[in-house]
Amino acid sequence: MELAKKAIYRYHAENRNVTFGDYKFGPLFMRLCYELDLEESALELVKDQHLRGFFSDSTSFNILMDMLFIKGRYSSALEVLIEMKNQDVKFNKDTYVLAFAICYKLNSPESLKICTTLREEALIKGEVLSRRASCFAVALALNQNQVAKATSIFSQIMKPESVLSANLKILIHIKANMLKALIQILKDATEGNLSKFVKRPEFSEEVLAKAREKVKDVPALLARFDEIYEKLQISGQITTYTLDTLLCHTPGDRKSHMILLNKRTVSHRTCQPLNQSLWAE
Repeated sequence: MELAKKAIYRYHAENRNVTFGDYKFGPLFMRLCYELDLEESALELVKDQHLRGFFSDSTSFNILMDMLFIKGRYSSALEVLIEMKNQDVKFNKDTYVLAFAICYKLNSPESLKICTTLREEALIKGEVLSRRASCFAVALALNQNQVAKATSIFSQIMKPESVLSANLKILIHIKANMLKALIQILKDATEGNLSKFVKRPEFSEEVLAKAREKVKDVPALLARFDEIYEKLQISGQITTYTLDTLLCHTPGDRKSHMILLNKRTVSHRTCQPLNQSLWAE
């Protein structure tokens, strides 16, 4: 690792004004740190002002934030996010997911403020935030008892039919004391002549427990809730996953590596068409 550090410093000192096509060396080093569990070394170099410009891409910062997030080092991950912003590195969709996830995990008024600011800036720039990023923002707002803010963000989520969105919708109704509407949503989820190929909404056992706690003092609503709960259970619409697990679940890559390989026609190393590059080698 020390050898790699020396190579990076020397390379950057000699080539800071030289570009190699679209190739970036920052992500290569970050992936090395990721594989070797060397987040401290990565964190040190990202914040080193002498290397400013070496990690000029969002991928490098995203890898480091992901590494710190997985290890539960949310404050350190926030430092990386702030450093990324200070270095004017452009955020991509994954950056916003990580940023909002970090703020959600920190779960403080300050992290909500950061999340809100980043979201507003993104929307002003015309960025399209992913549903997952928005779900983290909604969950954070709910945890901070900012129901109006959570409702506003949720209303802007495109295609809110996912398991995660369905559970957040229930939590919003719980927090807003919209109990009759809450019961109706659950009732609607058990009804309808859906095709066997259409997946019915699923609800977290944890979220449903909160719903039951909310309606327990209203006998009529409690009776209806228990009846609906039984139907949900019979139809397999209750999951043991917590909301936090649903939020932090990493979706599988839908694209095969072979398809991606076939699409690549230019060599990263020589910036020439791959067939020419292979002949040259």
